[in-house]
Amino acid sequence: MRKPGSTVPDFSLTASDGRSISAKGLRGQRFVLYFYPKDDTPGCTREACAFRDNLPAFGKLGVPVFGVSADSEAAHRKFVLKYGLNFPLLADPERKLIEPIGAWVEKSMYGRKYMGVARCTFVIGSDGRIETAWDKVAPDVHAGEVLAYLGGAGAASTPAIAKTKPVSGKPVAKKAAAKKAAAKKVAPKKAVAKKAVARKAVAKKAVAKNTAAKKGAATKRAAKR
Repeated sequence: MRKPGSTVPDFSLTASDGRSISAKGLRGQRFVLYFYPKDDTPGCTREACAFRDNLPAFGKLGVPVFGVSADSEAAHRKFVLKYGLNFPLLADPERKLIEPIGAWVEKSMYGRKYMGVARCTFVIGSDGRIETAWDKVAPDVHAGEVLAYLGGAGAASTPAIAKTKPVSGKPVAKKAAAKKAAAKKVAPKKAVAKKAVARKAVAKKAVAKNTAAKKGAATKRAAKR
């Protein structure tokens, strides 16, 4: 991983909004580059949503945020739309920035070793040099940590469950369809139950009427005797 004081590697990558973002184009302003393993995975989603919820505070400081992974532009666009992300994701499938900056590392899972993108973040100064870096990141609170470093106040709290629900797309549509189907199933059951109650009431009334008629007849016979 490149250390503070070193120059950010020269890069030019396509963003999820179609723009070309380059080190040269960003020269003269501070910005945040955060690297993450993969789109739409639990930790990466929580981290992205935390930056999303805190973005107004970054905006007040005039510091843009860019997420970077080895995913494709198409994968980035889907991720952005699904969670309403309000900052660009840079596609680096060829690892033109990921490797030079030191974010391509050996990982281990269940005893299996493999190469992947490290979860790390860099604040780049207006001179194009790395101001500070984080190589150990907790997805849920990291956005607030970066904001605090930059001098921002009031970092938004981001509960993982409450704020990482999709804001649009198929997941929401599926839930709505399921709810509608459940309502349709319940409606006939209610109608049948209502009819059964009505039938019982009619039968009860008929029995009562029949009983009253029998009593009346018996009374008349007794009077004749």
